Amino acid sequence: METTATVRRRTAERMRDTLERLATERDIWVSTAHPDHGPHQVPLWFLWDGQAIWMCTSATSVTARNVRKEPRVRLALPDTFDVVLLQGEAECFPDQEVPADAAEAFAGTFGWDPRGEEDSFLYVRVVPRTVRAWRGEPELRGRVIMREGKWCCGSQ
Repeated sequence: METTATVRRRTAERMRDTLERLATERDIWVSTAHPDHGPHQVPLWFLWDGQAIWMCTSATSVTARNVRKEPRVRLALPDTFDVVLLQGEAECFPDQEVPADAAEAFAGTFGWDPRGEEDSFLYVRVVPRTVRAWRGEPELRGRVIMREGKWCCGSQ
């Protein structure tokens, strides 16, 4: 059996790789919690606009209920080796009040515009405050690449 060693990336490389994944991936795990009902986790489509993650969910979903009551969320890209975890606060926009540029970008990316649906949807915007990224054990040290909303290796 052949094994390959993981080469430790510098912080700037982790940031570059993370931004590339945020710009190209489609799905993200959203973890929310409600003070009375506890934790909830679900995968959603997402769009990265260069500053924030945009997602959309049914206005009556558990995720919508939770972020209205407790806006702190954790997000994770779906890879257990090339890990990207984000933490921030959710800002909610009913489908008829979402900024047009965000809704149009979402519709253009996914070929689906929730604003035209019969049921109500909630757009959720999360500006990351903390981002952690690592590939395997060699990168556990130094995995925080954003702190308090600032990239650790310069502005972006």
